[in-house]
Amino acid sequence: MKILFLTDNFPPEVNAPATRTLEHCREWVKAGHEVTVITCHPNYPIGKVYDGYKNSWKTKEVVEGINVIRVWTYITSNKGFFKRILDYISFSFTSFFAGLFLKCDVIVATSPQFFTALSGRTLHFFKRKPWVMEVRDLWPDSIKSVGAMKDGLVLKYFSKEEKWCYKSADRIVVVTDTFKKIISEKGIPAEKISVVKNGANLDLFRPREKSPELVKKYGLEGKVVLGYVGTIGMAHKLDFLIDCVKGLPDCKLMILGAGAEKDALVEKVANENIDNVFFVDPVSKDKVADYVGLQDLALVNLRRDPLFTTVIPSKIFETAAMRVPIMLGVDGEARSLVEHYGAGLFYEPENKDDFLSKLNRMLIDRVLYAACQQGCDSLARDFDRKRLAQDMLEAVEDVVKKKK
Repeated sequence: MKILFLTDNFPPEVNAPATRTLEHCREWVKAGHEVTVITCHPNYPIGKVYDGYKNSWKTKEVVEGINVIRVWTYITSNKGFFKRILDYISFSFTSFFAGLFLKCDVIVATSPQFFTALSGRTLHFFKRKPWVMEVRDLWPDSIKSVGAMKDGLVLKYFSKEEKWCYKSADRIVVVTDTFKKIISEKGIPAEKISVVKNGANLDLFRPREKSPELVKKYGLEGKVVLGYVGTIGMAHKLDFLIDCVKGLPDCKLMILGAGAEKDALVEKVANENIDNVFFVDPVSKDKVADYVGLQDLALVNLRRDPLFTTVIPSKIFETAAMRVPIMLGVDGEARSLVEHYGAGLFYEPENKDDFLSKLNRMLIDRVLYAACQQGCDSLARDFDRKRLAQDMLEAVEDVVKKKK
């Protein structure tokens, strides 16, 4: 089977969409399928093309058996909503033209943003091939939730396009059960929607001792290390975590990543003379596990908004795979998952008193801490990325068989 996969993020970018796509496509290649990925030249989240790449019209390479075609896009940093929209639209056009003359049996297009899905839908129309829409975020609802755009004609247009994509797709793959419920409530048949949640690469993310070099580099000797690893964006409300942790002499907060809010947070820490928070720039995927392993507790945080009760942050799975207990500031399905496995403690989003109370419990109760580590083991085993890749492959194969 020849699979054409459209995604605007792909390694060497290290965010969750890039990782999920690589790890799924790699397993599909191992299963004997031919996979071609159309993507951008790597630039996320800083908005600058990585060393060794050039934002040319089209380049080709092979990554772990995957044929990768990189196309020109309008590149901008992860700041400024309308500039990012131009970035998304440009990829929609160039990915369409790059895919138009490629032979394939099925098209997979992943969101967010759904301009990638628009490209997949249009290729489906011209090539007369089935297409699968992978929904990793409820876009455009998410941009409204973080205040990037208010209700109006543009949002109404985006919502109409969203529903059109759902209707035209031969199969929809979502990452949470709640996404399936919400999309089916829009009139989309539930049997058309498959749930393939995120997971972890258990070959890379596994328990390990703290790196002595990193402990020394960041002055972590004798400190409880609290960590946030991921995108530093409007949705993540990391100023709340900083306000909670400042003044706790035995704790250090590590924030690893980049994003639209990072500069403001760095300035906040400097202006308030906060000495127990430090920032780490993004590192390659093969090194990030060493930083995850520095953590005594992993912080998974989102701003308080009903939309975020529908998501399961992907960092939960990689953290669990390394037996690092989780402090979770995300209600809804993510909370149910973590509490079901006993992999950590939930605190009410943006509630400082609740955060500090749960943190204190984790630091004092060693029996609880050990139980959470065991819960992490169970969670990670059930969300092995290799098995999940097979689940999604079966959904893709089913679409092709039905079309034939």
